[in-house]
Order: sequence, then C-alpha cells, then structure tokens
Amino acid sequence: MNYKLELNKQGAGANIIFHNIIFDFFKVNIVERYPKSMALTLSPDFVIFKVRTLNDEIINTKKGNGRVKLKGDTFLTYKEIIKVLNSYEYQNKIINRETAKQKFVDFILGLVVSNYKIN
Repeated sequence: MNYKLELNKQGAGANIIFHNIIFDFFKVNIVERYPKSMALTLSPDFVIFKVRTLNDEIINTKKGNGRVKLKGDTFLTYKEIIKVLNSYEYQNKIINRETAKQKFVDFILGLVVSNYKIN
C-alpha cells in the first residue's frame, strides 16, 4: 500500500503537533499534545488519531467514535517510535530513515485496523 508520511514540526512555543499519513484511499491524522510549550524536550501528554476519507469526512471507529486516544502499552510504544523519528540520528540520516518511517506507519496502520471498519 502506498503512503505519504507528513511529520510536522512546530516551533518552540507550540504544544500541539500534527502528523498525517496519507494512503491511497484514506488518511490518518495524528495529534500529539505536549505539556505547556516544551514540545521539543518532553514526551507527549496524550496522542489521538482520526481516520478520514480523502474528502476529509471522518470515519467512525467500531465503537462509533470519531477518534482514538492512545492509552497504556500502546501509548508507551508510540512514544518510543516517535522518539526515534525525532532523534538526532534520524534527522541527520545516521540510521535508515525508511525503516524508521515504515515501523511508524505499520504501528499506526495496526491501530487503524484494530479500531476502525475499513471497507
């Protein structure tokens, strides 16, 4: 499945960061909220994601919600993966960037499959 990963970096004063993964038939919007304005140094307080059509219509989860909040082990795994994508090694191409991006996309896609009814 083809995808385009958009990792957005906000300025030092921002406490919300948005990421997008755009697939052939749908897209995933990921929102990270950080405490106060220290988004560059701390890990996120919470992370939610939404699945939308390419026309920006929200697809509901299996439970009827429009979004999913990451909790528990899933949240900890997300923090580990995003830490790699924000690392010095990733930014300066010391590690294989494609492998790191693919791990992130696979993780999010697994969450989408387990939480949404995608036809």
